[in-house]
Amino acid sequence: MNTHAPNIRPVIRQLDEAAINRIAAGEVVERPASAVKELVENAIDAGARRISIDVADGGKTLIRVTDDGCGIAADDLPLALSRHATSKIDGSDLLNIHTFGFRGEALPSLGAVGRLTIASRVPGAEAAEISVSGGTTGPVKPAALNAGTVITLRDLFYATPARLKFLRTDRAEAQAITDMIKRLAMAEPYVRFELRDVSNDPRRVFCVEAEIGDPMVALRARLSNVQGAEFAENSIAIDTVREGLHLTGYAALPTYSRGAAVAQFLYVNGRPVKDKLLIGALRAAYFDFLSRDRHPAAALFIDCDPELVDVNVHPAKSEVRFRDPGLARGLIVSGLRHALAEAGHRASTTVAGATLGAMRPEQVEPRVYQMDRPSLGPRATSGFAEMNAAFSGQVVEPVYESEAAPEDLPLGVARGQVHENYIVAQTQTGMVIVDQHAAHERLVYEKLKHQMAENGVAAQALLIPEIVSLSSAECARLMDVAEDLSRLGLGIEPFGGDAIAVRETPAILGEVNAKAMIHDILDELADLGSSQSVQARIEAILSRVACHGSIRSGRRMRGEEMNALLREMEATPHSGQCNHGRPTYVELKLADIERLFGRT
Repeated sequence: MNTHAPNIRPVIRQLDEAAINRIAAGEVVERPASAVKELVENAIDAGARRISIDVADGGKTLIRVTDDGCGIAADDLPLALSRHATSKIDGSDLLNIHTFGFRGEALPSLGAVGRLTIASRVPGAEAAEISVSGGTTGPVKPAALNAGTVITLRDLFYATPARLKFLRTDRAEAQAITDMIKRLAMAEPYVRFELRDVSNDPRRVFCVEAEIGDPMVALRARLSNVQGAEFAENSIAIDTVREGLHLTGYAALPTYSRGAAVAQFLYVNGRPVKDKLLIGALRAAYFDFLSRDRHPAAALFIDCDPELVDVNVHPAKSEVRFRDPGLARGLIVSGLRHALAEAGHRASTTVAGATLGAMRPEQVEPRVYQMDRPSLGPRATSGFAEMNAAFSGQVVEPVYESEAAPEDLPLGVARGQVHENYIVAQTQTGMVIVDQHAAHERLVYEKLKHQMAENGVAAQALLIPEIVSLSSAECARLMDVAEDLSRLGLGIEPFGGDAIAVRETPAILGEVNAKAMIHDILDELADLGSSQSVQARIEAILSRVACHGSIRSGRRMRGEEMNALLREMEATPHSGQCNHGRPTYVELKLADIERLFGRT
């Protein structure tokens, strides 16, 4: 409803500087964590190697960032608080961006909604400071500071009290700040970060020392310190290049998956981003290894010439736009799939940890050793006979197909089978328990996929093409990927106006609802920028075929069959998890087994 009086003409006014800065703050500074991000990124741009952050009350009353960077000259302090004033670009080229900040909005925006003080010192000069409160700037004054810069922000949003109502609890805001610092720390392994909460009970929340050495080694160490040693132990190094884009980082094994997308960290030229295209590519790389309710864990970094990516899409700079989106997506999908394939049969160590945890009794009772037990006497024979009768298992002699000894075989040599489903094998350092049905199911599935890749997907022509009415934008989006769909056996072509004709569908799917499939593909294209809908359906069928064609649970296997299965697992990519991302085997180290029995 229009509430303006019909005879009153609106007047165009020039907003004053304070209002402009408060509006800019609404775009750049959403919450205390956003302010911390802007200030820490400024410190990184200044070449800092030690950055400390102090916060109080979730950053609402105090945020202080101290760094040992190059500093700001006293004469430049007033200019640093001016809107669109920056030392990072000269304005001649907005694509050639080599720094985090470049818009010149963060400091004046913070000064417009809070009480901001900047104290800084450059080498060979005296320290100086300047303050701004609610958009009103004070004079430059002398300060006491050895080197670098200290920026103090108090009473965030005091000048815009309505924004305070949208903030969450102090604990929630403090957690958001911690998450932000961890995200930045992962991208800068050679920088020391320290976060302290200086509220009523001051404490160190997070601290990582600067790493040294090779970049990938330093990154692994930093990820171990930030994400935990388990992530580092169960992840694969990624390092691949394609047409000017360089992808590095670590991606976790499928068996080290998460229940939510909370461990996915993506960076472009060192800048943390939450980009729909990249998230979709990460999901696509794992979709064949995880069920839909599991999510991969990864820290991936794309580095490229700044002119190949536009970071000036959004004031918060959390979104980017690649000149060639398909190239970036393909780099992630192929890079991760190649690395996962090279991991072979490897499964995450957390599987063994969970197994050992399940084996440990909750209450430890006093140990009774064999020499302390009373003799079983004449009842022993009958008792063991009864136990053997109920025991579903067999012991087999090890079969060596070559001269290889057990220590040369990662999955060892079969020693027995229990419950007609689990193969027990001895390795050099312990034992392996294999789920024979899950393992063989994966092996058959990989063979079927390989055959499909070599021979292509057979298409079945529809007697009467199915016409699907869509919007013009949806038709254009579909036709952009028509060639990809054709390789998967789905043939489409324009049908005049706003419609497409489905002329072929993948033969392996049998009778399909073409209209529903097309709409599913469009939903994925809108959500992820790409679609695996058809391929996912085809591979779901292959998975079902593999399930029916694999060794069933309850089948007794001969020794040579067990060993042949182990050798095939070692030679087959992705055999460490079944088609749904669950482990196909558990490896227990001898030292862990001995601890279970109190032998250490």
